[in-house]
Amino acid sequence: MPENLLYYGDNLDILRRHIADESVDLVYLDPPFNSNASYNVLFAEQNGSRAAAQIKAFEDTWRWDEAAAKTYHEAVEAGGKVSQALQAFRLFLGDSNLLAYLAMMAPRLVELRRVLKPTGSIHLHCDPTASHYLKLLMDGVFGAVNFKNEIVWTMRGIGRRRRISKFPTDTQTLIFYTKSGDYTFHEQIWEELIPKRYKGGELMLPPGYSRDAKGRVFWTSPRGDYTDKSIHRLESEGRIYRTSKDTVRVKYFARETDTHLVVERPVTNSWTDIPDILRTGRERLGYPTQKPEALLERIILASSDAGDVVLDPFCGCGTTIAVAQRLNRRWIGIDITHLAINLIKHRLQNAFGDAIAEHYEVIGEPKDTSGARELGGRDPFQFQYWALGLVGARPTEQKKGSDKGIDGRLYFHDEAEGGKTKQAILSVKAGHTNVAHVRDLRGVVEREQAEIGVLITMQEPTQPMRAEAAGAGFYHSPGWNKDYPKLQILTVAELLEGKGIDMPPLGQVNRTFKKAPSAAAKRKLPKHGELPLDR
Repeated sequence: MPENLLYYGDNLDILRRHIADESVDLVYLDPPFNSNASYNVLFAEQNGSRAAAQIKAFEDTWRWDEAAAKTYHEAVEAGGKVSQALQAFRLFLGDSNLLAYLAMMAPRLVELRRVLKPTGSIHLHCDPTASHYLKLLMDGVFGAVNFKNEIVWTMRGIGRRRRISKFPTDTQTLIFYTKSGDYTFHEQIWEELIPKRYKGGELMLPPGYSRDAKGRVFWTSPRGDYTDKSIHRLESEGRIYRTSKDTVRVKYFARETDTHLVVERPVTNSWTDIPDILRTGRERLGYPTQKPEALLERIILASSDAGDVVLDPFCGCGTTIAVAQRLNRRWIGIDITHLAINLIKHRLQNAFGDAIAEHYEVIGEPKDTSGARELGGRDPFQFQYWALGLVGARPTEQKKGSDKGIDGRLYFHDEAEGGKTKQAILSVKAGHTNVAHVRDLRGVVEREQAEIGVLITMQEPTQPMRAEAAGAGFYHSPGWNKDYPKLQILTVAELLEGKGIDMPPLGQVNRTFKKAPSAAAKRKLPKHGELPLDR
């Protein structure tokens, strides 16, 4: 079995059925939360009769409904500190959507603790609206003694607002717990630039700085929360400074450039040096909840070693997975949408090349027509996402008007550089199809002035359907000097056998998925990013 696993499905079910006890070194999770909803919506009591909403991509669907009530009762009946916390939440919050969120999170956190090794840790990324409730819940699951940090990430993503009724929120929260007192942790360093100043030709050291016998500029910080083992290591590296009162302090050195001192600083629980994904456009993939790779890099370097297993049960667009792969960690990703699974597969291929496919396995996707038919009957939206992924396409956001009848698009170029961007439009049908669907697609292709239209269907096309498609004629590619059928019908069985769309090669100009930068193009890691200081 490949060393890395990507699961499609509900993470609670997958954790319970597939992830072994004490098999994971680090968990990072960023569970969906409706941070844009008003407090009135989050805290308002619900009557419990609402039907369970289907979880779709980009939606926060924690609602107090029958499913949430059932989950709440199961968690409460299990007893223990988690049960007590949930009962207190219900007394305070009532049957609200926020209670549903906490009730859904409780069993998942219990399972995540189970799969963590004794030396493992968990970083939960959350919205300030719910962070204090989640901390109490995690106290119940992991024990208050294993709480390590509340990390405040300043995103620097706030622009000017026309109307401000409160201080704008510019932070998110990470709650850091461990499974035991013996856990993996490596101090992280960032570098600050201090302009050099001179007096009488001599460099003026900033207050609190000194030079050692080797002429290196350094500053010291208190010993802090270091183990005796770490102190011995630091001492062997010449990084321990003892005061006249024999107090232990730790040295942090500065590099000198022509104009600046480049000063080492230990990363604290206030992270202000990592910009939001909106400020790192080079990484953006168009996924609303995407986090910057630098954020996950810091967490993974701090709380794991090379070869360790990193788990993300809400892996979304796969930032945790991509960074874990780059940092030589094994990984497990779980997501409930095929849209996310397809996006992750493309992201890995773009970043690491085709060979990456040999190093991971996707579990839970249909492997044959019977599995595809079952998915189509159970969840047409997920069937659509999955089918589009078979041809490398991403779903089109459903809008009124011009996008009606379009499930996905592929863009291509087949002329000289600077030529027109052209497109293939895709329509996916999980149920019964007939010639009317082909006519509808033909009309959409003409309306959109697209070059090619493709109907993906579970059923074998009828003769009238084939005739209607053939009647649309051909698109002639000027760059390839070749004709391609204007309308094409592909069955799921054909796609599973490896057949694809008959169209100009996409190559490196497929713009359906925005590309992540390749691993070779990544910026260098911080100079002291993997300094092994076991705390």
